[in-house]
Amino acid sequence: MLIARIAKVLLIGALASYAFIVAYDNVVDYDSNYEFVRHVLSMDTTFPDNALMHRAITDKSVWSAVYAVIIGCEWLTCVLLVIGALALLARLRAPAAGFNRAKAWAIAGLIVGFGLWFFGFLVVAGEYFAMWQSQTWNGQRAAFRMTMVILGVLIFVSLPDGESGGGAAGLI
Repeated sequence: MLIARIAKVLLIGALASYAFIVAYDNVVDYDSNYEFVRHVLSMDTTFPDNALMHRAITDKSVWSAVYAVIIGCEWLTCVLLVIGALALLARLRAPAAGFNRAKAWAIAGLIVGFGLWFFGFLVVAGEYFAMWQSQTWNGQRAAFRMTMVILGVLIFVSLPDGESGGGAAGLI
């Protein structure tokens, strides 16, 4: 169905746009989210005297390196998704095998994004650095929202596509 293929291109494009805006904002307004990274890694807003404080990192160079990795992953997600959307768009009316092969870039971008927002923010920041304990510097809701959006798009895009058909009947 052509409409399903169009939907896949649009969803990948929308997520590429999101990743672009997030990465761009983190470069242009560097200090805002640098503070977020600093507070999460230093664990300075978690419960007082919690037993996990030995995990805290107070080295500014580590904060900067971690933030650079986050921004790099956001840019990589964006680039892979843009390439993926363009590859899918170029094969919109191609035979099913060609369209299905073109999904590789988009899937790679979705995996990088999933890794960043699920593993990076929910697993590492949320659990290892106890971000969940902070009333101020807790990004779990936003990370969970992005993880679920990415996962939903990943499932939809990964579904095999059949022949696109032609004419109005091919849209349905």
